[in-house]
Amino acid sequence: MNRLQPVINKNDRNARILILLSSSMVFLAIVVLSRTKWNVDLGFDVHLFARINAVINTIVSLLLITGLISIKNQRYLLHKRVMLMAMFFSTLFLLSYICHHLFAGETKYGGTGNLKYVYYTLLITHILLAAIILPFILFTTYRALTGEWVKHRKLAKITWPVWLYVSVSGVLVYLMISPFYN
Repeated sequence: MNRLQPVINKNDRNARILILLSSSMVFLAIVVLSRTKWNVDLGFDVHLFARINAVINTIVSLLLITGLISIKNQRYLLHKRVMLMAMFFSTLFLLSYICHHLFAGETKYGGTGNLKYVYYTLLITHILLAAIILPFILFTTYRALTGEWVKHRKLAKITWPVWLYVSVSGVLVYLMISPFYN
């Protein structure tokens, strides 16, 4: 099997500390900043950030699918590059997401009937899974970068579908809430 060489030296203790610390900081930043609204005129519709988020989530979804196909075809270098791009775009998403909530505040869903239940089910599952996926993504990446392929694959079987669900459901939530932006 022609796997890639490890990129970093294994140090589980330091990796665990760094991953859990950075994941906690991101989670706390989102919680704190999502409760804050800055009344600043940016000179453009602040919901542009939400549109950017939907585009980024679509890109991440496509990258995740490409990553799965590439690994199934044993194209390891392509898989590595695609998955690192997915992480890069997810970081851009995070920045845009924070900007949207800082400048736009909260938007109430105005739909009715069964669509309202679909929306809230999607939203709640999206939020819960988005809140827990980051450390899984980082641990999965760490296992790949240290060349621990068995552990990487075992984690990826959990991480990949949840990450894909979060990115796809993010787009669906945007499509359902965007008509109610002021």
